[in-house]
Amino acid sequence: MFRTALIIAAATISTGAIAQDAEVSVANGERISIIGGCHDCHSAGYSESNGKIDPATALKGNPVGYNGPWGTNYAVNLRLVVAKQSEDEWVQYLKTFQAGPPMPWFNLHAFHEAESRSLYKYIKSLGEPGDPAPERLPPGQAPKTPYLVFAPPMMPK
Repeated sequence: MFRTALIIAAATISTGAIAQDAEVSVANGERISIIGGCHDCHSAGYSESNGKIDPATALKGNPVGYNGPWGTNYAVNLRLVVAKQSEDEWVQYLKTFQAGPPMPWFNLHAFHEAESRSLYKYIKSLGEPGDPAPERLPPGQAPKTPYLVFAPPMMPK
């Protein structure tokens, strides 16, 4: 009897978690932006604040570049990206999007539709888009902003 009750309780909790993930909401979008690591790069000062989200700068991009053999990439202003797209366009964008290092673009392809829609709603809720992040630089061009070097290690011979 106890075992049956335990199994039913576990199934109910599991179903509730799945239902919550399938719910399209700003709150779920914020959760996805955190566990998906969006703020890590796209919100200036997020890591330095130990994960506190500043609504004034959240997902507005970052002037710190990521430099490597590909040149220098910058985390774009996601508010500007969302401002130019409908919700349906955003969902499709996340399924096909590709970017240079260190952006793990392939992870976005695994989002469920409800997760993509929630993320869209969350980003939209943040308000005015602000200015674009710096443009990508080709290899050999020196960044004029702070940057992190993402060069592959030199292997011993």
